[in-house]
Amino acid sequence: MSALGRRLFAEFLGTALLLATVVGSGIMGVALSGGNDGIALLANASATAGVLYVLIELFGPVSGAHFNPAVTVAMRIRREVDTRTALAYVAVQVLAAIVGVAIAHAMFGQALLQSGTHARTGASQWLSEGVATFGLLLTILLGARHRPAALPALVAAWIFAAYWFTASTSFANPAVTFARALTQTFAGIRMADVPAFVVAQVAGAMVAVVVASLFNDLEAHMA
Repeated sequence: MSALGRRLFAEFLGTALLLATVVGSGIMGVALSGGNDGIALLANASATAGVLYVLIELFGPVSGAHFNPAVTVAMRIRREVDTRTALAYVAVQVLAAIVGVAIAHAMFGQALLQSGTHARTGASQWLSEGVATFGLLLTILLGARHRPAALPALVAAWIFAAYWFTASTSFANPAVTFARALTQTFAGIRMADVPAFVVAQVAGAMVAVVVASLFNDLEAHMA
């Protein structure tokens, strides 16, 4: 397998396992919570944060553990990956996200792909996605520079927190958002609500790239 092939395989496995966890933990959380949305959200947030830590530790040395088109686009802007690699990453991430949703459904005996019915729209939701993605990208960009060894824990901690303090429960990932439109479970979203979420996520990511660059410029000036 070529070097790029290994990186793409890592992105595929990581993204698929991430989505299987997001959707599967949502299904299990609802089943065990007795109708308590807070408990279901705690299960969802804990499982997602936990698997992110594991996946970044495992696949970070191979592919950078993007698992997220917003991260890949940011890395392309910063010239840390080339255009061909970035396009391949995004394609694999979207495909893998769909596969992950189907795996979660299969584990719980549900239809593999469903049409999302959970309405998530409005200014508060869009702002939440912008903030969640901004924080995630800033965590990655500054964490990689200043605390690289702690990056898996930093990302997991941000996502766990953002599940709770954002109105949208922090999708913060265009591939995740699209794939979650293919489930009617606790984690789902209507397909009609996906474009606005993605726009907000991309905007948040771009602001994070600018802010991280400002910090880097300031450090260089002070050195």
